[in-house]
Amino acid sequence: MNHSRKVDQDDIVRARNVLLASGRRTPGEEVDAYRVLAQVSPASYLPLLARALQRLCYDTGSGTWHASAPELCEEAVAVARRIDPAEPARADVLYQALDSHRRELYRLGRRTEGLARCAEMLDISRAQAASAGAPVVKGLDEWAAGLAEEGRYAEAADAMDELVAALLPQGPRSGALAWTLLDRIAALLDAGRVDDALDAFEAAVTMEAADAAADRGPMVCHLYALVGYARLLDTHGRDERAALARHEALAVLTELADTGERKTWSGYQRSFWAALVTLSGAYGDRSSAPGEPRPPSDTAPMRGSPRAQWHDADSLQALRAQVDALVPRAAEDPDRHLADLVRLHRALTLRTAVFQETRVRLIADDVRSLYDEGVDLARRLARHDPAKGPRALAGRLIDRSTLHAVGHAFGPALDDFRQALTCLGEPA
Repeated sequence: MNHSRKVDQDDIVRARNVLLASGRRTPGEEVDAYRVLAQVSPASYLPLLARALQRLCYDTGSGTWHASAPELCEEAVAVARRIDPAEPARADVLYQALDSHRRELYRLGRRTEGLARCAEMLDISRAQAASAGAPVVKGLDEWAAGLAEEGRYAEAADAMDELVAALLPQGPRSGALAWTLLDRIAALLDAGRVDDALDAFEAAVTMEAADAAADRGPMVCHLYALVGYARLLDTHGRDERAALARHEALAVLTELADTGERKTWSGYQRSFWAALVTLSGAYGDRSSAPGEPRPPSDTAPMRGSPRAQWHDADSLQALRAQVDALVPRAAEDPDRHLADLVRLHRALTLRTAVFQETRVRLIADDVRSLYDEGVDLARRLARHDPAKGPRALAGRLIDRSTLHAVGHAFGPALDDFRQALTCLGEPA
């Protein structure tokens, strides 16, 4: 977009009046004013114009994109490039403009161009980190996401390795590190680095345990991490380590049932639970040999991947239809269909819970009823197939146990967890 034209004094006066006038100006009026003033005072107004163009792209009030969002994002990048390279703020302004353009390109499915923006963002942040002598390079997570979107899973995992190695010395950062650790675990699984993923999960569990012990984090997050870790261990045949993780989870849950949390926490625990459910559930039926790549995780901006599909309404509705179609067949021929119904119903239950938590931040009654239905279905399977059914029942009971914990119903959570351990033949 080329909005440069010769401006006269009247243009300048009108632009300044728009910015100085009392009352609310529209984002479009603000952009037009900055376009004029940036031509006469680029040092002062180019950064403001770049940021105003980004704000104009998306209306946060209505949640809609501007019809010209691609062109506006592209203009913001061009404006940021015009800032004098000697200006200290140039790198940050350009980085933010590139990031906005990256998001818009991925929204439009223009992945190759989006990845090029990721690469440029990473170059900027590497130069900033080197200049400041800082180890943390922002943009590595976006770069990893873009690489995985293109099937470059090993490179994506390497990028997440680099990011976590830089962040670890800074400590948990009030829980923020935990989310990056989960993204790294997913990237390692995408790349088929199962042993590394399990080691990384163990490190995440250790961090949550240390935070809970020092009253820096909720005990319930330690519980969720242990349950997710045990699930992934089970998936990959590490039965003894999975049993040990469940034993630790039992100890944590017993304390929670006896005393509750040691202190009151803000509400991020439920989001942490949803992230762990998504991670463990998305990869729970996708065991593979080390070195065998997987589809990518849902580290933003990725779509069409194991975790990203959990946030897609259309795929959730399709799963609901599959479950509904399988119910009568499982009743008529349980030998062929009951186990599949239990498995698909679990996927529907967990994905519905995650979908609601991430969209509306609550767990509705219909989700709780899905968990109850899942336990009932698994009990039917345990009676029908005493060899394999009890393990499926244990899984559904543990699922429901963590849901109880989300609602701080730690007594019922402990009851379900103990029943699950009994199904598995482990001390309860």
